[in-house]
Amino acid sequence: MYKIAVCVSGGGTNLQALIDRIEDGYLEDVSIVRVISNNPGVYALERAKAAGIEAVCVSPKDYEDRGEFNKALLEAVRGADPDLVVLAGFLVAIPPEMVEAYPDRIINIHPALIPSFCGKGYYGLKVHEGALARGVKITGATVHFVDAGLDSGPIILQKAVEVQNGDTPQILQKRVMEQAEWTILPEAVRLLSKGKVHIEGRITRIDAD
Repeated sequence: MYKIAVCVSGGGTNLQALIDRIEDGYLEDVSIVRVISNNPGVYALERAKAAGIEAVCVSPKDYEDRGEFNKALLEAVRGADPDLVVLAGFLVAIPPEMVEAYPDRIINIHPALIPSFCGKGYYGLKVHEGALARGVKITGATVHFVDAGLDSGPIILQKAVEVQNGDTPQILQKRVMEQAEWTILPEAVRLLSKGKVHIEGRITRIDAD
């Protein structure tokens, strides 16, 4: 069984996409062993509980400083003994200690086509606000490995989404989730669980099925 820990900060729609694809058999021999939130009371924790998945909250507000929080976060991940850590709308900078502990075993879903609209300051609706302000005609989502930088790790999968006239950040966010994020995140987990993703420098190579 390929075990994943999923880190969340909000509603957990990408978590739900993973749960659904496990339940319908698309993700074979994959199990979500723990959901970790940095915010108490978010709906993602309810989604986990409804699916019978252990759900825990590690909030920075409960610790004296960032270093103590980072230590607790790493301990929460280690306690699940995952093969892969999935950041599914996790609005926390991953500490270097975690990157070192799980090299090439942490992935993130970003709601844009990296290297556009990524890095410092680009998260949540701000990504879509930036895309609309720039007037791009195509946006999308990216699944990438997490390294010591922000949104700078090797890209695994990307999917394009058309920007339409009259889009607001909220409308565009919903379309990107529905047309891209909920597709490529489960697909990336499937490929990784089957050992089909290989990193060569800053490039990934994906074996054919």
